[in-house]
Amino acid sequence: MIDQYDKLIFSICYKLTGDYFMAEDLMQETFLTAYQKYHTFDGSNEKAWLARIATNKSIDYLRSAGKRNVPVEDSFFELKEEQSGSPEDICMEEEVKSCLERSCAGLKPPYNEVARAYYVEERTPREIAARQGKSIKTIQTQIYRAREMLKKIYGKEEPA
Repeated sequence: MIDQYDKLIFSICYKLTGDYFMAEDLMQETFLTAYQKYHTFDGSNEKAWLARIATNKSIDYLRSAGKRNVPVEDSFFELKEEQSGSPEDICMEEEVKSCLERSCAGLKPPYNEVARAYYVEERTPREIAARQGKSIKTIQTQIYRAREMLKKIYGKEEPA
């Protein structure tokens, strides 16, 4: 489990705490708890089970840290308002984005660069065209073709 999910668990802990070293500690605590409680696991979804343990460990840490630290800057509260979504949603979004980035990188040039800029970096066709020194129509065509290639990769090609 550790080899398979260590990056996922670390990213959940780090996203929630914002502290690299505490995230490492919480990741270890997550796997220790999973090992100790494995007999209670029903075997249905190991990934979600571990993510829930990591989330709970991180929330517990934040609650205890919140009692020790009193925020003094307004930026702390602004940052809390900007964060949205549950930890699982954030984690799943990162995983989907990572998969999309790998798929874009797997396309042949120049579609890999255009797909990455458009889908991963979320740039407009105008920005991509300006950066690459090409016309907007050329970039739009490459985006369309890259989209079709990605549909084939994801197996979502619609029957004709």
